[in-house]
Amino acid sequence: MDFLFLSQTALFRGCSPRETADMLQCLRAERRVYEKDRVICHAGDTVEALGLVLSGGVNIESVDVWGSRSILGHVGPGQVFAETYACLPGEPLMVDAVAAQRTEVLFLNTARLLRTCPSACAHHAALIRNLLAVTSQKNLALSRRIFHTSPKTIRGRLLSYLSAQALRENSRSFAIPFDRQQLADYLSVERSALSNELSIMQRDGLIRYEKNHFDVMEQIETQHL
Repeated sequence: MDFLFLSQTALFRGCSPRETADMLQCLRAERRVYEKDRVICHAGDTVEALGLVLSGGVNIESVDVWGSRSILGHVGPGQVFAETYACLPGEPLMVDAVAAQRTEVLFLNTARLLRTCPSACAHHAALIRNLLAVTSQKNLALSRRIFHTSPKTIRGRLLSYLSAQALRENSRSFAIPFDRQQLADYLSVERSALSNELSIMQRDGLIRYEKNHFDVMEQIETQHL
């Protein structure tokens, strides 16, 4: 286990690698590996542990009764998922958590995190504060998706999303965590229409891209929205 990596995650911020190692025993940590497209948690499941991604990535997906899929977010290394449901015993998940690629996940018992104990209680208060901050960040991520899907045109949604990614990376050149189908699902558009609009935007000089790597050009006027 890479305790240095874990101590640098948002959940264990402020804890040393040794302190992190001690707390994993208290939290009944369990490490599991999932192949690409494997469902880690199904909608309707109840969970008692949050998942912390060690490697790979997890897509949070919603599937309606007709099979239409929508990606609500992506969880990368060092980030957590299912923490809200794990804090609400008996509350069924409304979404699926799916491995976006070969993914390693560390599960942590949330009841033990929220309840102090003799073995590591000196650090539980910091861990609870960190969990609250992580949950708040998740709420912001959901708000961003609502913002990105608000424009009526596919171009408007793409520009909103790509602009936000550029600001997040502080660079006009960046990689996104989605393939074409996943990006289409995230933005709630058809994949073919998305691919067509990307080609037109590249032809218009708004962007350059290759697979999931994008370069956003300097001049983007509001008329392109």
